Amino acid sequence: MNDRDPNDDRERAVEGGPPQMSPEEARRRRGRNIAIGVVLGLLAVLFYAMTIARLGENVLNRPL
Repeated sequence: MNDRDPNDDRERAVEGGPPQMSPEEARRRRGRNIAIGVVLGLLAVLFYAMTIARLGENVLNRPL
């Protein structure tokens, strides 16, 4: 599956450079990052909607 030498990354890390990712690894990481971003966005919308729903009419019943 992986034709790269695992010692390559260790040597590169010791030298101070970042380990190189294959295009497949980069594609998978990007997919995970997008999924995490979507989930966080949906949670923010859910919390906002729950807050508005819990306040309900009470938002309008305040002294001006």
